[in-house]
Amino acid sequence: MTAATNQHYDLDPELFAGFLDPLRKYSAGLFEADVTTLEQAQRRKLSFVAGQLQLLGGERLLDVGCGWGSLLLFMAAEYGCRTVGISPAARQHEYIASRVGELGLRKLVRTEVTSFEAYEPQPRAFDAVTMLGSVVHMPDLPAVFAKIRRALRHGGRLYLSESCFRNAAIREGFDTRPGTEFVRNGIFGNGELRPLSELVAGAESAGFSIRAVHDLTNDYRRTIDRWIENLHALPDSPQRADLLHYLEIANAGWGYTTKHYALVCAKTRY
Repeated sequence: MTAATNQHYDLDPELFAGFLDPLRKYSAGLFEADVTTLEQAQRRKLSFVAGQLQLLGGERLLDVGCGWGSLLLFMAAEYGCRTVGISPAARQHEYIASRVGELGLRKLVRTEVTSFEAYEPQPRAFDAVTMLGSVVHMPDLPAVFAKIRRALRHGGRLYLSESCFRNAAIREGFDTRPGTEFVRNGIFGNGELRPLSELVAGAESAGFSIRAVHDLTNDYRRTIDRWIENLHALPDSPQRADLLHYLEIANAGWGYTTKHYALVCAKTRY
């Protein structure tokens, strides 16, 4: 993520604690018939990501745009993964450091305050890479996929999830609408929503094999419904009002102008 996104991710951590689940996972959950709480949906989603990455235990994992550390801490605690998280938002790293200490995971979890553009991983340093809602903040898609592929060992996997325009024509018609501009400039400071086809083409051009595409649109809608409910219970503030406006814009578009997909790729010939 670029430094411009700090205007959102460096807001008061307690604001996020007020509407996210206890893990502070700031991306789509995974809802199924037996899921009744937001925390259950987020834990199910993290287990789903681990399955898509085919984690067995002890893998080296890079989380690009690590947020409040939910994925890093989960993969370290549940799978013994050696995790590295990067994000330009200093407040996120302070929070993760406190959780790492509380959970006794200092030997397994490390973070760096940096953007992905400035980060230079060693070649083949990781078995898996995750990008949950972070590639939208990165303008140079070919460079992103090329760097990830270099960072992965042969056979390593990438899990990338992102909100996308439904198709190229809708992108052309809605990319400069007031709601889109508010989210891009008023919330994140930058961002480039793309159709899924661009993500697939970028991964293929970098040499990845596509293993799966999952449509998680309805899961993200249900996640945001829960976030909105939680925000309504918080005291009024300009930040709360902006967040509500952003999330309401997001939920209004699902299935019409926007979708949310997970793309699973492997660094392999086959």
